[in-house]
Amino acid sequence: MYHHSGNVAQQAAGSVTGLLEPQSGASASIEAMTFQRCTWCGTAVYQRLLCPVCRGSELRTERSTGVGMVRHSTVVHRNTPAARNVSLIEMAEGFVVRGRVMGPPIGIHGGDRVRLSTAKDPVRGEPVFQLVDEPYRAWT
Repeated sequence: MYHHSGNVAQQAAGSVTGLLEPQSGASASIEAMTFQRCTWCGTAVYQRLLCPVCRGSELRTERSTGVGMVRHSTVVHRNTPAARNVSLIEMAEGFVVRGRVMGPPIGIHGGDRVRLSTAKDPVRGEPVFQLVDEPYRAWT
C-alpha cells in the first residue's frame, strides 16, 4: 500500500465546494463543472476523496468542458409533482455524474449527447444538462 503525503482534508474540501462555479470573463453567466483527477494513475472522478482505481488521495481539481453522453436514463414518478428523468452522464473527461437532462423524460435515451446547462436543480443540487442535437439511433 502506498502512503501519499499531503493534507487530504484540505484537498477534499477544495474539491467538493466548487462543483458548479461560474466561469470568469465574457461568459460569466455559464456555469462550469469541476472534477478531480488522480495524480498517481490519471483516473478522472467526481466528488471523491480517494481514487477508486489506485486508492490515491492526491486528487487535483480540473474544469470540465461540460459535454458528455447519456449512459443511462430513467423516468422517476415519486416525490415529484410531475415525472422527471434521472440520468447518468459520462463526461468527455471520463468521469460519470448523476444529473437531469431537460426535455420530456421519455425522450432521453442512452447515447444522447448533452452539455451542461446554465440552470441547476435548486432542490436536489444535481447538475442539469440539455440535449446537444438529435440523438444518434443505431438502426438495425
